[in-house]
Amino acid sequence: MRKTGSPDIEAVRGTAEGHGNTGPIDQVTLREIDPLWLSPVEPLEPAEIKRIRESAHVSQAVFARLLNTSLSTVQKWEIGQKNPAGTALKLLHLVHERGLKGVA
Repeated sequence: MRKTGSPDIEAVRGTAEGHGNTGPIDQVTLREIDPLWLSPVEPLEPAEIKRIRESAHVSQAVFARLLNTSLSTVQKWEIGQKNPAGTALKLLHLVHERGLKGVA
């Protein structure tokens, strides 16, 4: 078992693996769950956020709508007045890695 350093995560993962042979969670499901235990995504610089949006060929307004946030939030991310975190940061990384189809 890979160690993550978090006792809570290890407890959940151990429980899931413990049920692997009894039926509730099969091996395929465990393989699908495993990516959830990866390290958090890295922060993005304002210029990187703008580059991600521009490479998707969408306006700030369209980008905001696709990410389920406001236009002003996207504008603030791109000029460094706010920093995306949590789900928004993960969505930005998904758009960067997979394009808009990864989130649309």
